[in-house]
Amino acid sequence: MSYPEPLTKLVDQLKRLPGIGAKSAQRLAYHVLRNPREDADALCAAIHAVKDKVTYCSICNNITDVDPCIYCTDEARDRRVICVVEEPQNVAAVEKTREFRGTYHVLMGSLSPLQGVGPDELKIHGLLTRVGQGGVTEVVLATNPNVEGEATALYLARLLKPLGVRVTRIATGIPVGSDIEYADELTMSKAFSGRRDV
Repeated sequence: MSYPEPLTKLVDQLKRLPGIGAKSAQRLAYHVLRNPREDADALCAAIHAVKDKVTYCSICNNITDVDPCIYCTDEARDRRVICVVEEPQNVAAVEKTREFRGTYHVLMGSLSPLQGVGPDELKIHGLLTRVGQGGVTEVVLATNPNVEGEATALYLARLLKPLGVRVTRIATGIPVGSDIEYADELTMSKAFSGRRDV
């Protein structure tokens, strides 16, 4: 079935978004078409505002509309502890727990030699500078528990330990609410190696 050209262009652009396939793109395009023009204008304005006003924090590399970001300027945060994450959206995941009250450092990726991502492509220098200035007592490595995230954590630990700072890694293992019988070998191994006293 052929669509009018403007609708086809909208579907094609929506398909470029992560997690949006052809069917989802069609549904979204028809949703835009059905709703009032004001809704489409508001969506366009929100997209333009994100592109115009959102930038990266000059200290931690998190996304922000003010520089430095709210986490770097919050006096209630413990500046002695830095949580290192791969991407800005990981900060939101950590914040949801309401457990961490330190500051952040976003690497903007993880080491992946097969994809051409080496240490120079990541925001590691800024982290080393922050730790080297003194006052930081712990760096929590909260990279993803996959091959790239583990390699990144090991690489960072080797760089940070000589600076005299405590380097910790987030625990991994069996997710809450799941059954042990469905866990793979690596997950079980991590769960046992990360066990703690009760």
